[in-house]
Amino acid sequence: MSTETETETGTVTGSETSRIHNIGYRSYDGPRLGRGYARRSLYSQSLRGAFGLGRSAKSKVLPMLLFGVMCMIAAIIVAVAIATPGSTALPMKYTAFAIYLQAVIGLFLAAQAPQSVSRDLRFKSVPLYFSRPIERVDYVVAKLAAMATALFILTGAPLVILYAGALLGKFDFADQTKGFGQGLVSVALLSVLFAALGLLMAALTPRRGFGVAAVIAVLTITYGAVSTVQAIAWQTGSAGAIEWLGLFSPITLIGGLQTAFLGANSAFPGAAAPDAGVGVVYLIVVLALVAGSYAVLMRRYRRVGL
Repeated sequence: MSTETETETGTVTGSETSRIHNIGYRSYDGPRLGRGYARRSLYSQSLRGAFGLGRSAKSKVLPMLLFGVMCMIAAIIVAVAIATPGSTALPMKYTAFAIYLQAVIGLFLAAQAPQSVSRDLRFKSVPLYFSRPIERVDYVVAKLAAMATALFILTGAPLVILYAGALLGKFDFADQTKGFGQGLVSVALLSVLFAALGLLMAALTPRRGFGVAAVIAVLTITYGAVSTVQAIAWQTGSAGAIEWLGLFSPITLIGGLQTAFLGANSAFPGAAAPDAGVGVVYLIVVLALVAGSYAVLMRRYRRVGL
């Protein structure tokens, strides 16, 4: 078969059956940054996106508003504690703050988890990620780490405000530092658990609205159901079942875990508190939920990859 070549001057040689064109593509001779750089970039972009950074002004409103609410409430608590004559401590423990503000945390997660993963699924951009050095595990780990970090910032920043205010109010340094450390451990566990469950729910559907509803259902409906059944158990004299019922809701899981190990006050009916033995079961369930969510996410992205 004869061929022809079109040169840069436009001269055509050979037959008219085929042509070879030089369209000016040049090879890339720069550094190849590899998987590590791609993974860090995906993490940083996902973290920024959770707070609307690098996105439209409308996308910044809700996450920044919720973050502001969390910090403002912490500042009000500090102001009240300092202004109250004879006050020697904050009116609530550091471990209680996230439990009381669970609605704000749940709303943040419901809004941002679908934004992190549902859009990639809806616009079928996931295969583009996997066509680069990045692999399935890199994508899942980066998204999980970014959402957990965003939640930790959301819940940890108010604790920093509480701690700084307590020190300015000259409250006992050792007591406040211990409580602050316990609070940070508590919100770190909450952030990892909520991020894993939230991303799992959001990744099950490419429709953002369905993802939002699924996240709210997992956090709110389960908490309402468990709290109701716990109240019934207390009223009917079945107090021994209360601590075990707490295993069936993410929020009560964190509440029971921090009561068992982090010196938190119990929020269960009748102040029923899991002991260390039951607390180990709570910890195992939390770790199992995180590991299970990771495994399901890996399976989910095996099906949507190349």
